[in-house]
Amino acid sequence: MNDPVNSSDSPTTGVPASSWGTVLQRGGEELILEKALNCFSVRLKNDLSAQQLSQVSWGIWQRSIPQAHLELFTVTSSQLEVAMSQARAAENVAFAGHVYTIKDNPGTFVYLNDQVTMQFASGVDSTKIEAIATEFGLVKDKAVLGLPNTFVFLVSKQATENPIKITNQLQGFPEVLVAEPNILIKSESHYRPSDTLYSQQWYLSHNGGNQLAVGSHISVEQAWDITRGVRSVVVAVVDDSFDLNHPDFQGSGKIVAPRDLKKNDFLPTPGDRETSHGTACAGLAIAEENGTGIVGVAPGCALMPIRSTGFLDDESIEEMFNWAVEKGASVISCSWGASAVYFPLSLRQRAAITRAATTGRNGKGCVILFAAGNANRPVNGTVYERNWPDNILGGNTDWLSGFSVHPDVIAIAAATSLNKKAAYSNWGTNIALCAPSNNAPPGLSFQGRGFMNTQPAIATSLHGRGILTTDQVGAAGYDPGDFTSNFGGTSSATPIVAGVAALVLSANPDLTAQQVKFILEETADKIVDSDPDPQLGLREGTYNSNGHSQWFGYGKINAARAVQAAQQLRTSVASASKQIRVGNSSQLQIPDNHPQGIKSAIAIAESSIIKDIQITVNITHDFLGDLEIYLIAPNNYRVLLQNRTLGRRTDLQTTYTMRSHPALKRLLSISARGNWQLWLIDYALQDIGKLNSWELVIGY
Repeated sequence: MNDPVNSSDSPTTGVPASSWGTVLQRGGEELILEKALNCFSVRLKNDLSAQQLSQVSWGIWQRSIPQAHLELFTVTSSQLEVAMSQARAAENVAFAGHVYTIKDNPGTFVYLNDQVTMQFASGVDSTKIEAIATEFGLVKDKAVLGLPNTFVFLVSKQATENPIKITNQLQGFPEVLVAEPNILIKSESHYRPSDTLYSQQWYLSHNGGNQLAVGSHISVEQAWDITRGVRSVVVAVVDDSFDLNHPDFQGSGKIVAPRDLKKNDFLPTPGDRETSHGTACAGLAIAEENGTGIVGVAPGCALMPIRSTGFLDDESIEEMFNWAVEKGASVISCSWGASAVYFPLSLRQRAAITRAATTGRNGKGCVILFAAGNANRPVNGTVYERNWPDNILGGNTDWLSGFSVHPDVIAIAAATSLNKKAAYSNWGTNIALCAPSNNAPPGLSFQGRGFMNTQPAIATSLHGRGILTTDQVGAAGYDPGDFTSNFGGTSSATPIVAGVAALVLSANPDLTAQQVKFILEETADKIVDSDPDPQLGLREGTYNSNGHSQWFGYGKINAARAVQAAQQLRTSVASASKQIRVGNSSQLQIPDNHPQGIKSAIAIAESSIIKDIQITVNITHDFLGDLEIYLIAPNNYRVLLQNRTLGRRTDLQTTYTMRSHPALKRLLSISARGNWQLWLIDYALQDIGKLNSWELVIGY
């Protein structure tokens, strides 16, 4: 086989030709492999029984790897090469190859499949693709859905090298953007705590069961493989009271800066007749991993319990958020709202939340979450009301939850164990995310906390499991004993998301509050509910072109994907060594109140693989809060750079990066070549403006 490049090194990878067999191309990275010294794999032409495999002369048969049609054999390290030569000479052996380990991961064994994936540049036609494949003894098998000009090839008997060597050589072809071998790595069980009630916490992880839809949990075990939380990340739970004697709230450094604003002291414990909603919420977020009871989403994180006054006046709101900021809260979880149909925030209340979201965590901002509410009504919208007992409400009625619509708040809705909308869950354009909870009629969605519990009845059965969490120790509380099994409402969904936010900050403490929100939204699961709401008959369980659902926000929280994204963001930035910098300084008027908006284009001819990306914009507008701004990549992937949160500002000169907008990471490892567009949309009448210029900087 001819060497595809003139140099002794790969021009793309910089890997010496002598090392082509020990470097694995994987997800845009190069992993160093080492040969396992006491085992190798064989692919047979004809299947043999276990007894026949045990009788071969070249090694000791261990097991089959059915996915790759491989048989694994072990030998003494001194006999490895001899044994492999004997196997290759056997009449029934089609292939015998090394087993590898990843450097610095000696327990991770890598087995070679007979597949190679290649992504070609956009201008490469089928004739050239076939010629390259034939040169290496590859046969096209199938296209890869969702990726342009990308195919899976089979390594034929005519191939003279193994898939790792082949892909490393293919990386040197200018026509090839990516070449990867399909390898097999044995899966392993993700971390599971030993807490005695963990198996009943379906919302964290489950393998199916009664009233459990596939994927209705938050995939927390994979997140725990990375982090189970650190004490320096503090979750402030603001609620009615907390049983701080509960075993799941014990541990060195577990409780931080407790505060009772109702009694003006530092012991926010429940009174004799209280059910302690706060105890249940806190357990969901941070219950300690101690071998007994339940475990929280972020068991390694600390709890800051703040007991509210029970009233939502300006002083109370300022006190709770100021305390959280001053005492070092990372996340603030609020499973409550105003007992009112229409409740806009006061100037001071809005300012208190904004201060926490922008000045907390030494300027990075506290992540603030609010329950959307349990009335099955919009957090901001109008419903034609009828059939209320005693005609409490009737006709067109405006609903507003001021906390949920605050631009610095992450508003949380509820989904059921069947991945459906919880019947009570509030909804609307301001919903950011949803999380697992129970199912119940509006106003009866969780124990002891009915809001608008005189609402019109629902004449249908409601399915879904309840939420198991901490309760007051002993007979007090919701249930006898230390735990309650039927908690729910958006009250339980919110601390679950708070726990995930705490894991994200444990994995990457450098993130701002806005970055955490973007990560949670971008990594959420797009669950779909096509059924009509049983009370209002609405169908809002699908997603619009922006990826948002009225019922579920940007989707159901996924702890694994969120924590992985946070960790990757911590290590991936600044890896680019060269830059492509292109600008467009042609001014464009932004049409007023026009949903199609305007698009400004930048063309890039280079086909370099993206390692970093930045977008700088210069816009003047009479009211920037009217605008949404998107970047559209050549592959038509769209990233929201700026939502309508700029308010009365009139001048925008800013740079959007992968740090500020993790969604831009979706563009990594694709070619920079093509037509890039900045899309600006003005959504309101009267105020006008223009795009002065914008610039795209791509690192490669």
